[in-house]
Amino acid sequence: MAIFPSKASQNISSINRVVRKHPSLFGIPFLILMVGASFGLSTFTQTRYDLHDKKVKFVNKEQELNLDKNRKKFDIREEYFRLNAASDEHWENKRIPRPAGLPEWGVPPTEPPSQSNTK
Repeated sequence: MAIFPSKASQNISSINRVVRKHPSLFGIPFLILMVGASFGLSTFTQTRYDLHDKKVKFVNKEQELNLDKNRKKFDIREEYFRLNAASDEHWENKRIPRPAGLPEWGVPPTEPPSQSNTK
């Protein structure tokens, strides 16, 4: 069997000693790198979305003229009457039967029941 030395921590490099003594020397540059990369990549992503928007919104003259060719003029009164006629066709007025012994227009509410156990 091999015998391991009891003082293995003496072989620590100088970089390890500095990082153990001052851990912020590793953490702060890492955070600066992450934040800087985020700002750097934001310009690339913005360019990507701008190009996509430009492709979607671009309509040439021929397409624009075809859109207006067969369009009917909008008249608010015509729309009002059309919607009114459509809403009148699909419903039926049904009266809900009242419980037995209840008059046509109802009765005033009765007194609330007394509470004997208030604990």
